[in-house]
Amino acid sequence: MNYESACTSILVGKKASLYGTTLIARNDDTFLPLTPQRFYMHPAWKGEKGLHVKSPLNKFEADLPENGYRYGAVPNVDRDHLGDYEESGINEKNVAMSATESTYGNERTLAIDPLVVDGLDEDLIVNMTLPFIESARHGVEYLGQLIKQYGSPAGNSVLFSDKDSVWYMEIVTGHHWVAQRIPDDAYAVAANQVAIQQVDFEDTDNFAWSEGIREFVDDNKLNPDKTGWNFRHIFGTMNEKDRHYNTPRVWYAHHILNPEVPEEPESAELPFIMHTDHLISVEDIAQILGSHYNETRFDPMGHGDEKDRLRYRPIGLNRTQNSHVLQVRDNVPEGLEGIMWLNLGYPAFSPYVPFYSNATDTDPSYSETPLKMDIDSKSAYWMFRMQSMLTESHYAKFIQNNRDYLTALYRDYHAFVAETDKEAAELSGKEQTKFLTEANYKIVAHTTAATKQQINNMVMEGINLSQLTFDMDKNL
Repeated sequence: MNYESACTSILVGKKASLYGTTLIARNDDTFLPLTPQRFYMHPAWKGEKGLHVKSPLNKFEADLPENGYRYGAVPNVDRDHLGDYEESGINEKNVAMSATESTYGNERTLAIDPLVVDGLDEDLIVNMTLPFIESARHGVEYLGQLIKQYGSPAGNSVLFSDKDSVWYMEIVTGHHWVAQRIPDDAYAVAANQVAIQQVDFEDTDNFAWSEGIREFVDDNKLNPDKTGWNFRHIFGTMNEKDRHYNTPRVWYAHHILNPEVPEEPESAELPFIMHTDHLISVEDIAQILGSHYNETRFDPMGHGDEKDRLRYRPIGLNRTQNSHVLQVRDNVPEGLEGIMWLNLGYPAFSPYVPFYSNATDTDPSYSETPLKMDIDSKSAYWMFRMQSMLTESHYAKFIQNNRDYLTALYRDYHAFVAETDKEAAELSGKEQTKFLTEANYKIVAHTTAATKQQINNMVMEGINLSQLTFDMDKNL
């Protein structure tokens, strides 16, 4: 059993971000609206023999190395049936990984290098990579070797970052891939379509590729262009689904960050590498990942013509199971580099909560998620699902209160990070890790209290909005 993952990714170089840090972000979208996930810290291991992973989705299985770094992960709860899909995390070497952006190769390339049915797929790609890498570039090389060894059963694109660099890797056939380093002063957006364009094989600092890929293309006459080596043109697709499902999301993200650039939502040539005249914040990324063509005629929650409102697939969906921004900082003391901003609700309505990655545990409300909704449970996943559903139920009435709630929380989050940085800078080693673990618990408690209060307010106001009402004389 497999399920389609149709995500949206954003990558930001350190000189393009407000904080002077790298940022990689993605919506993890699944086929069904409810595929519960949890967030936990996987402990490091050393000298452990016999570690083994096996996918319930295909016949892939492999041994793991005897040593692995601690890392954060956001897997499925129903791992036995749906697979792990650990999705995103930062390891103790401050390497961030987000996997994967489903990507589709064309029939010409897949006919010659078909997908490997029992190869390494998204469900185990984090388990097999993140615990063992020491830089973003190392992540590309390490995963490249795994794909060479095992093959890939699907088109998957992977985001890597460390304190200095951001890389985007596109695996498009059974064994072939290209990766590009995002320039420090640039950003990039990808949405389920081959994104990388011109590849410079002389520039090994900014490009990496699978062994033999140039010969593969030349020998099989796969390059449709008279000049250049455009990865998107050679390996990618451009069909009706792309024009309505994929490219509009890239167009809208560009529209938010570069409104001055004229682009068409169905264009096949939207640029991969983009520059802005302003610096990009976590809130900017949250706005994009939670967007639904806001303030355009394509907004499904707007007032445009029905055909326009249903024309394009939005970025933020009810089937986004988690949305994240992985930040790795080089301008803070050692031990404070990694922060995962994690959203377990609809990204349109729920907050991105900051978690320090130098931690050994997560609050049980995040690490323990029931498969089904239970109003008595303390699950963050289900709390944010409830909060999101209620906000959407009376969108016009609740959206301003939702914005006020998010604005207040982001103000608190930035204050929390500044104060925690200051206090934790005086600590080191296990003492610092313990302090940051406890700090993560505190910000969860604060967020939970604010979210429950908002849920209470919406329920009370929603009762007053019921259509099952009638004006009556109080004397009757």
